[in-house]
Amino acid sequence: MALLLVLSTSADAESLLPALGLLSHGIRRHPLDTGHLLTLPDADAILVDARSDLVAARTACRFLRTATVELPVLLVVTEGGLSAVAADWGFDDVVLHDAGPAEIDARLRLALSRAAADGEPTRIQASGITVDEQSYSARLHGRPLDLTYKEFQLLHFLATHPSRVFTREQLLSDVWGYDYFGGTRTVDVHVRRLRAKLGEAEQIIGTVRNVGYRFNLNEEDHRADD
Repeated sequence: MALLLVLSTSADAESLLPALGLLSHGIRRHPLDTGHLLTLPDADAILVDARSDLVAARTACRFLRTATVELPVLLVVTEGGLSAVAADWGFDDVVLHDAGPAEIDARLRLALSRAAADGEPTRIQASGITVDEQSYSARLHGRPLDLTYKEFQLLHFLATHPSRVFTREQLLSDVWGYDYFGGTRTVDVHVRRLRAKLGEAEQIIGTVRNVGYRFNLNEEDHRADD
């Protein structure tokens, strides 16, 4: 049984998908407007009501993705509203409001299984650094770091493999790609720039002489791993 959060302007959450009443899933209603989406109650999946207000539904879906909500989002529409729906809204699946219980249950099951399969952490926290892959942002002790795209990729790659040493050639291949024709000096340049932005925490990116670079864990992180 899944706990479903229904985002709707209607006070009657069960009217969104009448066939849901034949299933054992729990239902919780929440206002659809974005002002109420900053804090959401616990749920396993989100159903967005797009039966009567497609604009509000689109805004809500995009807001949820911008806010890096990781729950599967299913858009509930009428047959007439299907032609207005676009993939860039940010939902995971579409369900017709008059769908039968078997179809609803199957779509929910597939959406939840996909979310579980993609459930590897997208946020890495170590040595005071927080790296969020979904929003392409990084913070140092809560302070945002102004990183270029490649600096972020380099930090993310090293933080994903803490304490492991990578040669410049390995970093060039894994971060820049096999088709990059520049030399390994570009790795040194990006490491230097990244360290400059880390400031007093520059030692997080460690150098192993004559080998390469690694992401250094602080003592607290080492104790947590033991």
